[in-house]
Amino acid sequence: MPKLAVYPGSFDPFTLGHLDISKRAAETFDSLTIVVVHNPGKTSMLSLQERAEAIRAAFGELPQNICVDVLETGLLANYCTKIGASVIVKGIRSNNDVDYEFPMARVNRDISGIETLMLPASGEYAHISSTLVRQVFELGGDASAYLPAAVAKIVKAKLAK
Repeated sequence: MPKLAVYPGSFDPFTLGHLDISKRAAETFDSLTIVVVHNPGKTSMLSLQERAEAIRAAFGELPQNICVDVLETGLLANYCTKIGASVIVKGIRSNNDVDYEFPMARVNRDISGIETLMLPASGEYAHISSTLVRQVFELGGDASAYLPAAVAKIVKAKLAK
C-alpha cells in the first residue's frame, strides 16, 4: 500500500528549510501533501491561498508525488484520516521545536492513530524560521537569502502594496 505523508505548517512564508524538509519527505514516502494550515496564534503576512501558491512557485514544477492543499478549518488529524495519510511530517530545528511538537504528535495519534515523524533540519537551515524572516521583511530588511527565489518575489510584491 502506498504511503501518503502530510507535511503541515503555516508556511508564512515558505523558507528554504521548508523546501528542504519537503524534498526529503517526498524521497522517503510515496507521496507527500504539503498542507497550509491556519494558525490562530500567529499574525499572517500572506493569505492561506497566497502561501499555497508560493509553495507551488518554490518548486517551479511540483514533482509528481507532491501536492499542495489548504486546511482552513478543522483538525489536522481528521484531514489526514480523510485523505488516507499514514504519517505527519514535522521539521525540527531545535529542542524547542521538539517540546512544541511532541504534545501535538501524541494528541494526533490519540485522535486518529496517525504517527508523526520529526525530521531534523539540515544544518544550513536550522536557524531559519518563518517568524524571523517575516520580522526582517516587516522591519524593512531583506531576508531573501532564506527563501526560494520565487517566494522572495511574492513576499516583496505583497509588502510593496
